[in-house]
Amino acid sequence: MQQILAGGALAAAAMALVSLTGCGSGDDTGNTTAGASTPASSTALPSVSPATGTTMGATCESLAGRLAFQNTSVTAVSTVAAGAVKIGGRDVAEHCLITGNMNTRVSQVDGNTYAIGFEIRMPKSWNGRFFYQANGGLDGSVATAFGTFGGGPVTGALAMGFAVISSDAGHSGSQNPLFGFDPQARIDYGYNAAATLTPMAKALIGQAYGKGPDRSYFGGCSNGGRHAMVAAARLASQYDGILAGDPGFHLPKAAVAQVYGAQQLATVSSLGTDGLPDISTALTPTEASLIATRVLAKCDALDGATDGMVHDLKACQAQFSLANDVRSCSGARDGTCLTDAQKTALGNIFTGARNSAGQSLYASFPFDAGISGANWAQWKQTMSVTRDPAALAFVFTVPPAPASTNSALKAYAFNFSMDVDAPKIFATNGIYAESPWSFMTPPDETNLSVLKSRGAKLIVYHGTSDPVFSSNDTTDWYERLTAANGGDASNFARFFPIAGMNHCSGGPTADQFDMITPLVAWVEQGKVPDSVVATARGAGNAVPNAEVSTAWNTGSTDRTRPLCAYPKTARYAGSGDINDAANFRCL
Repeated sequence: MQQILAGGALAAAAMALVSLTGCGSGDDTGNTTAGASTPASSTALPSVSPATGTTMGATCESLAGRLAFQNTSVTAVSTVAAGAVKIGGRDVAEHCLITGNMNTRVSQVDGNTYAIGFEIRMPKSWNGRFFYQANGGLDGSVATAFGTFGGGPVTGALAMGFAVISSDAGHSGSQNPLFGFDPQARIDYGYNAAATLTPMAKALIGQAYGKGPDRSYFGGCSNGGRHAMVAAARLASQYDGILAGDPGFHLPKAAVAQVYGAQQLATVSSLGTDGLPDISTALTPTEASLIATRVLAKCDALDGATDGMVHDLKACQAQFSLANDVRSCSGARDGTCLTDAQKTALGNIFTGARNSAGQSLYASFPFDAGISGANWAQWKQTMSVTRDPAALAFVFTVPPAPASTNSALKAYAFNFSMDVDAPKIFATNGIYAESPWSFMTPPDETNLSVLKSRGAKLIVYHGTSDPVFSSNDTTDWYERLTAANGGDASNFARFFPIAGMNHCSGGPTADQFDMITPLVAWVEQGKVPDSVVATARGAGNAVPNAEVSTAWNTGSTDRTRPLCAYPKTARYAGSGDINDAANFRCL
């Protein structure tokens, strides 16, 4: 194994991706106005009492010698003064910052040292709640434990008074993605780090405040959303509310779909200086905007408002045809048409990855206006030949791909076999006893009986123009969850599609929102979230989104939209400012 790590262009290319990969377990295996709430179901579930807050009596520094947990090293404890850090331009109150490591060990497989790194931020004035912040990408870094979500967040769990933990999921960024050679590091990344950190964090919180958290919450987007979905299945007894954004809960399959997409785009690409297809040439920004324009022409008015957003996504898929609604080029590509070969490649991508027998390897993607987003191009035309093949080669394949397989990650992506290589995400051997599919995905993903029976709640949201994790996949999961719960899962789990949003943020969309407040209100007060108001980040926003149209505001006020609990969609009421969520209904 050490010989594999020592040489080869594939390993070298993987190490060059470190900067890109930063984004022992327990197993519990009606018509409404925007913002209104109605009973979710006639089925009564257990109630959960509200959390009660307290103030930390000790100074942060005095905690240094008092915080202790097995196999845990607390490396630093310090005070962060009020206003020293900000969220959405707003000061965060005084809090303690605790950093440390758990389960430091030397791998018997690759000889490297691994540990689960973490930081916990504990407010001086605490609301009695704990929040596990799950991070994205291949993890590998301890992101600041703010507990923030959505585009340009205006608040976060820390600012709201939660104690918040963030971790690297068991490996450092310098080990990305080669941590995949170590079997335990794979499992820590998949599910074990969260399971290991949870009791430790709760214990340290109890030592600091004199009581443990009354209520515990878990949330993240992207791979963090995957962590959240896994927690809903594996850690349901430990968390009262779970928030999963754009969840890559079938991440190994999504990575396969990414390289499949790269192979499709390669058929309509010019060659780069490395002699391999340059898939950035397969679809220009102008051509992507052309497709978005044609989608809007067919679908924009289906929700009653011609506003540059497609809320009735299901109806849109029946209306829009790439083959018929986008003009075919009769000559050279000039941005006003697509070649037949481009249509074929894109059609294959949106239909979903397939092997040579035509068997589905991942979900389809819906056509939406967000195809014009820069984030869409980044994932489909850059990450698909950099981050995704690295993850596949070293983390999602058994055994990991040896360095001699190909000369570089791009070549690995183009030569990846949908017949031979794709099934390796389900494989095991003597060293890797758990398959990538097993350690990355929620076990029995529609059986959330533990979560449901104890009165805990799950909120899932997903951008309908997410280019890497298909919102169709999440929709399909929610429909299967509904079927598994007698035709109604809405009394404990709700799904919010977000029109036009790319991966976790960006695109022509309203992506600034607070899902934590309605989750807490649902868990602790029984207030059912039928809708959540989201804001489109215009030029005057503290964190503007350049892909938001200048027409999407009224004076200095940004457009707002209701995010509706599936299967309802936002529809214009027929009168009033189309930039105001108050004039839309979830129907």
